[in-house]
Amino acid sequence: MHRRHFLKTLASLPLAYAVTKPLQAASFPTSGGYRSLFASLPAAQFAEEDLMRLANGAGPGLPGMSAAPEMLTDANDQPLRNDAGEVILSATHETEVDDEENYGLPAGFTYLGQFADHDITFKADDAFAVKGQDGVNHRSARFDLDSLYGAGPGFQPFLYNADGRTLARGRALTQGGRPSASFDHPRIEGVAVIGDKRNDENVLVSQMHGAFASFHNALAQDRPKASFAELRQLVTWHYQWMLLTDFLPRLCGDKVMHSLLPALAEGRGPNFGRSHRTITADLRPGEMPLEFSDAAYRFGHSAIRSVYRLNAQMTGTAEEQRRNPAAAGRKFIFAAVDQAGLNGNRAFPQEWAIDWGLFFETRGAMSPDQIALGAQKVQPSYKIDTSLVNPLAFLPEFSQDGTPAAKTAEGFAKPKPGAIANLALRNLMRGQASGLASGQDVARAMGYEPIPDEDLMVGKATVDGLSENRSITDYGDSFRGQAPLWFYVLAEAQYTWCKRARAHDGDDLAKNTLPGHLGPVGGRLVAETFVALMELDPDSVLHAPRHWHPTYGQGKHFGMVDLIRTAGLE
Repeated sequence: MHRRHFLKTLASLPLAYAVTKPLQAASFPTSGGYRSLFASLPAAQFAEEDLMRLANGAGPGLPGMSAAPEMLTDANDQPLRNDAGEVILSATHETEVDDEENYGLPAGFTYLGQFADHDITFKADDAFAVKGQDGVNHRSARFDLDSLYGAGPGFQPFLYNADGRTLARGRALTQGGRPSASFDHPRIEGVAVIGDKRNDENVLVSQMHGAFASFHNALAQDRPKASFAELRQLVTWHYQWMLLTDFLPRLCGDKVMHSLLPALAEGRGPNFGRSHRTITADLRPGEMPLEFSDAAYRFGHSAIRSVYRLNAQMTGTAEEQRRNPAAAGRKFIFAAVDQAGLNGNRAFPQEWAIDWGLFFETRGAMSPDQIALGAQKVQPSYKIDTSLVNPLAFLPEFSQDGTPAAKTAEGFAKPKPGAIANLALRNLMRGQASGLASGQDVARAMGYEPIPDEDLMVGKATVDGLSENRSITDYGDSFRGQAPLWFYVLAEAQYTWCKRARAHDGDDLAKNTLPGHLGPVGGRLVAETFVALMELDPDSVLHAPRHWHPTYGQGKHFGMVDLIRTAGLE
């Protein structure tokens, strides 16, 4: 938005929002920047054409990391198209088990992970890194919720209500025309007025940000005499406790978490005793490991589903129900037409209030048995593997507008000139530009035997994939004996799942619904970075008094479900 329009709109807000002193350029603290945990290892170098084949594939016999779209076809197996000439995307019906689903990770955790990422890393531009130096981190590298709170009510009062204690909310959202407890963000000409613009990148992370705002406001209502600083600390400690005891165990496994924080294995809180860190032992306060930011933590891109249900009241039009019943009422993560996708950076339709019971286990445990619930079931994330859903090959931010000349023959958006819109290719090129070592070298440095080339597979972690997936070396000679670290983390999780599936004596359904999480290299990189950033922060929950435990939840247990319930969003 043009500065003149912003100031004009800001001037029209109530006096409580007025800036009483000049905003300073240093509203947000910057961290100590990015550094490699394994600086002595050589940077892995790959041929650009090999990276492109790995991301995009090389024909029907060699599919890449970007999965082919699921679409409607006619009797001759030709894709059906809408009036604009675009292929009509579809999905596995809600009453059928999708073999890509991960029954160990409800879908909401994908976007909690994105929210947490925005809390600790932020680059002002999207330029790729140079070797070993990934630019300035405009976040404090602390899990301090500065993406939610901004610079605080003293510097950014327009993020807050007149009381200076509670966060401002936008218009109320509905489900099926009925009121809900969810709100959109405050917006100026469609632009979200929040602490971090990236928390409006898609509708799901947007409402995740809103859930944390509702949690803060609920605590403020419970504690009318508490100052903003006291409320922020209480919210932040609950958030950090939840990351350590609910989020990370699901992603990395209990074994990794218990080795890092032995108090957890003893039934104590994470703030009891010190951690057992190894690879981050030399990390200094404010520093962010490149192996985490540019590789391991990007595992979440693989967990993204192509399509989500926001609430059971959104059923689609009669035409959608007739023509495409599997997708009717659900929305694709990104789509060329705004109303078809969960694209962000806009005021989304009022009836798009999220039902968090479809994203977290607020109404019962997630399992394949829930398939009978159809639109009421908890949606699983996708398994962590080397396949990304097709919409991620056409990121809206880097794609041309939807004119006929800006589309491929299939009706997908073309990249902007000079831009890379394919997320898999972006991640692969980012890792090479920042000089990351190969996955095999990092594994050896961490004390693990590397996975053989023939077991580093490209494709989905499914029963069909056990026989159909191809080795990374089929995509280029530059991958022999070395794989991009991001790819290796995904392939390691897939390799771990595949071993379990092959050893399982059940049928294909039982195998496909086996849960999965990160392997030893990826799990340690992610979990240890989280723990290191908290341990290096003197204000974190790891430095809370030993007797402290969450006020909300059930004793020492406080998970994402408890946060949703406390926020009044169940």
